[in-house]
Amino acid sequence: MIKTFVIGAVLGVLGSGALTWYVPAVDLQRERSMISVRPNIGNAELFHINLPHDRILVGLPNNENSIPAGLKWPGEDYLGDMQTELFKVRDENNVVVGVASRLASATNSTGAFIEWSLHLPARGTIYVEMEITPSADGFRNGEMLAGTQDFLTLSGSVREQFISEVSDDADLQGRIQLEVALVAPLGDEL
Repeated sequence: MIKTFVIGAVLGVLGSGALTWYVPAVDLQRERSMISVRPNIGNAELFHINLPHDRILVGLPNNENSIPAGLKWPGEDYLGDMQTELFKVRDENNVVVGVASRLASATNSTGAFIEWSLHLPARGTIYVEMEITPSADGFRNGEMLAGTQDFLTLSGSVREQFISEVSDDADLQGRIQLEVALVAPLGDEL
């Protein structure tokens, strides 16, 4: 009886392993990166967020129109005026390639800030601190402070711009465009 159980368990594990090898449970697909090389800038990628379609979460103090509906955002005693948003991120082909979070506060114990975390599955995460005041041309510039996986040894900058668009989609209010420019440190060999 014990022999039958052990043989059955071993054959079951081997059969399950063979089945998942030949018939994967999840078919993950990595999107091709849309990287362009720009002189004196490095590698550049352009991402965008269609508003309001790509907004997943909005957390604002005293907001009755939170997303998702009924979200209870902690009171001002706990987070002050901190705002957070979570978005789907699209590439130049309008394909969703990751997620991004944006944290902002006009007043904080350490000062006002705007920060982005951009996560691209299978590539890594980029953490960016943005300038508070936009430049004269309408961009908000930022500096990459940290990265993981593919972005671990890179440094660079990010430019954020809100573009109000008129399109066939009546619900589209505009888009947030993120231009990421990254370079490898001097002396790094590819």
